[in-house]
Parts: sequence; structure tokens; C-alpha cells
Amino acid sequence: VLIVLTVSGEVPEEPVVSKKSGLLYEKRLIERHIADYGKCPVTGDPLTMDDIVPVKTGKIVKPKSLTAASIPGMLGMFQNEWDALMLSNFALEQQLHTARQELSHALYQHDAACRVIARLKKERDEARSLLAQAERQAPLPASAATANVSALSNGKRVSEDGDMGPGSKQMRPGVSESIIAELTECNAALSQQRKKHQIPPTLAPVDALERYTQLSSHPLHKTNKPGISSIDINLSKDIVATGGIDSSAVLFDQTSGVILSTLSGHSKKVTSVKFVAPSNVILSGSADKTVRIWQGSEDGNCDCRHILKDHTAEVQAITVHATNNYFVTASLDSTWCFYDLSSGLCLIQVEDPSNSMGYTSAAFHPDGLILGTGTTEATVRIWDVKSQGNVANFDGHTGSITAISFSENGYFLATAAHDGVKLWDLRKLKNFRSFELYDQDTPTNSVDFDHSGSYLAIAGSDVRVYQVGSVKAEWNCIKTLPDLSGTGRATCVKFGSDAKYLAVGSMDRNLRIFGLPEGDASMES
Repeated sequence: VLIVLTVSGEVPEEPVVSKKSGLLYEKRLIERHIADYGKCPVTGDPLTMDDIVPVKTGKIVKPKSLTAASIPGMLGMFQNEWDALMLSNFALEQQLHTARQELSHALYQHDAACRVIARLKKERDEARSLLAQAERQAPLPASAATANVSALSNGKRVSEDGDMGPGSKQMRPGVSESIIAELTECNAALSQQRKKHQIPPTLAPVDALERYTQLSSHPLHKTNKPGISSIDINLSKDIVATGGIDSSAVLFDQTSGVILSTLSGHSKKVTSVKFVAPSNVILSGSADKTVRIWQGSEDGNCDCRHILKDHTAEVQAITVHATNNYFVTASLDSTWCFYDLSSGLCLIQVEDPSNSMGYTSAAFHPDGLILGTGTTEATVRIWDVKSQGNVANFDGHTGSITAISFSENGYFLATAAHDGVKLWDLRKLKNFRSFELYDQDTPTNSVDFDHSGSYLAIAGSDVRVYQVGSVKAEWNCIKTLPDLSGTGRATCVKFGSDAKYLAVGSMDRNLRIFGLPEGDASMES
């Protein structure tokens, strides 16, 4: 028999009865009502919990609701649950749409902030460049003017950026006797050291180079103008400088994998970058016909100290003298310029009437008194730096000379061109070996002897490393590294300190580092 509540008409879970009225209630409900009002909810008479008596009943089975007692009722219940589910799903879709809109707005704000930051950085670099230019053009104090009397031209001081106005004739102070004495003294000291030169024990052995593989790849330049045209390495700090098609140069810490600075200011591609390590100076040459001298600082920033405008065509190469006080630039205007590093003054500009197409590469001999230049007419010209005279020519290549490199022993010169690589004996002034590595449509873009003169790296459609032999002994290829850029053109290659790694640039925007994997490197050490 079901017991039905007096108030609600439902079956109670815990029934109780009133002594006074005999009415049946749900215990939890009547307790709450007495606590709130203190009277019977039906009769209104005063009522306390002492007047309530629990009723003992058997287990009560609640009857099924009317909706679940028939098929139409169950269908209606299912319909209601489906409607509730659809409403919940619609609410979730609305929330998702709102979240997407908020995310899109946040991304737009982030992109706008990045654009503002980039514009501010560009304005900052331009302001620094203008400030540096203004400092150079400021009037010199009397003492400085007296010290630079030799740099006068027609009663006026030659501007440090080499620009005296359109069509003006520039007078160069020339290479003085004191500079020649300095170069000669440096040559004697280096020649004496070379006689005692030994292969450093820390140099990477041949079997280590045979196991070299790509260690890392770093996107340093812009994606809209990809391509790395030049590489140089500060061997004492393992800092790599790259010149890009995107008209900027990047300083990269190879040890930490961090970009230290981006040198912006050139208006066209950067064709050459060089470190002047002791003075923390970087030189950059560009297709915009200018050379820039950058002064680095301890915080990693670089300021442009000089903009040199002595050339009238693309600057193709820069090479630094062993004294680290002078450097030479070579250009497609068929001239090369000898500069004083501290002042940025062009001491002499040497023109070659027989070279109508211009220079494409340049390098100092390790002793510093010989300069090698490559031309667009497949000729390598050797110059005496003291007299600026052409003392020898090497013919035999096909196409422009793309790169030249002197060996540290002072005897060998490697030259690269469209037809491959040739090795020259500087003692006998003749070619003693040639490497035709690639097909006729693939030029050889770069050659580089390591600092010890033990290895030679060649870059074209891949990178090949040769063990240096002699005039008669074979030069064996000990490692071929594939071009992983997918462009089929490795444009430049440079050995790291003790040949422990190779830095390679290609026609994509990535700098690639090749060396021993970490496990092999620790075992090797």
C-alpha cells in the first residue's frame, strides 16, 4: 500500500505523522517548515518537532512517471532531450565563433605591433646612419686638420665617404713611405713565423671531417629575397657574418645559436662581409656601389661609422690586410681601392685599363705584400701592393672568376670560376692541378683554405672538402656535403676554428653548420 503525502500528493521517502492533526508529511520538508514558521502547513496550528512521529514503512517502489509509461511519452521525452542537446551545441558553436574572433583580433594586433617595431628599428638604423654621417662631415679641430694635411685636394679635404660631387676629380694621398715600411715589417714578421709554422694539435683530423654532417640550419635572412652571397667567421669568438640578397648583413653566434645583430643600410644585395677581429669592426660591400665600416660594441649592436663611395659600380669583394689597419675593395668599375681602416680614407685607387668588365673577387696573400684579384674576363691578376703594379697574370679559366683563396703556406692559390677550380704554384707561376667538378651549367661559387692550410673547401651544387697535398702529391676529396637548401647552389663556404665546423650559405635564406655530431665530437675531444 502506498503512503501519499498530504501536501504534495507524492510518495514520501521518509514519512512522519503529526500527533495533533494526524497528517502525513515528508520529514525533511516538515522540519524546514517548522524551523521557519513553527506551525502546521495545513491546519495552521502551532507545531514542534516533538509533535512529529516517524512512520515505519517497507521499501517503497516509486511508480513510473506517466511520460515513461507509454511509447508516445518516451518519444516526447527523447525529443525534449534532443532539443536540449541541440541548444547546447548551438551555444558551444557561438562560444567557438566568439573565441575565433577574439583570437583573430589578437593576431592582428600582434602583427600590427611587429610592423610598428620593424618600422621603429628601421628609423633607428637610419637615424644612426645619419648621425654617423653628420659626425664625419663635422668640421675637424685644428690639430686633426694639421695631422691630415696629406689628404688635401685642391685646398679642400677629401671627404671620408669619397664623394666630392658629380664629375669631380679626386686626388688620392697615396701609399706613404711609412705605410710601405709598416707593410714590409709585417711581411717580414709573418714570413719568419711561417718558417716555424706547425700544424696545430687541435686541428680536426681527416677521419673527423669524413664524418661531418649537418648540425643546424638557421634562417637569418628575409624570405622575400632569399640567398646568402658571402660568409666570414671571427675565429676567436666563433661569430659568423653573412651577407644577404636582402641587402642586410647578419652577425650570428655559432656557439649559442643566437642572432647578435642585423646590419641594415645598404640598398642592394650585400656581396662581401669581412671581420677585422681585434678592433671589433665589420666591413660590408654591396651592389649599391658603397662600402660600410661598422663598429661593434659589447652589447652586440653595430654602428655604421663610414660610408665609402669611391666606386662607380658594384663592389664585389673586400679583403683585409694582415696588419688589420688597411683593406682593399674590388669593383666592377675595373678599379681596386686601398683604404686606411681607422679614417675610412681611400689612399689610392688603382685602375686597370686592360680590364674592361671589372673585378669579381680579391684576396691578400698571407704575407700582405701581394694582392690577388679575379676578373670577369676569366683572368687572375697578381699585384705588388707597395708599387700597385701588376706583376703576374693567370689565364686558363672559362667565365668570371667567382672566388680566390691563398693557402696559409704562401705557396698555393686556389681560384674558382664557371669551369671549376684551378690550383696555382706561386713560386713557378703556373697551374699544377684543376678540378672540373660540376656540369657546364653549374659554376663553382666559392673556395676556401682553412687557417692551417691543411684543407680546401669548394662550393658549387654541393660542398667538397679536399686534403691539401703538394704540387706532385694528390689532393684527395675526403668529404662531399650535399646542398640541403633544395636550390642546387651552395654560394659560399668557410672553415671554422681548427676546421671543427663548416659554415655554408646557399640561395635560400639559411646558414647551415656542418660538423661532427655531439656524441662523435665528445669522443673525438
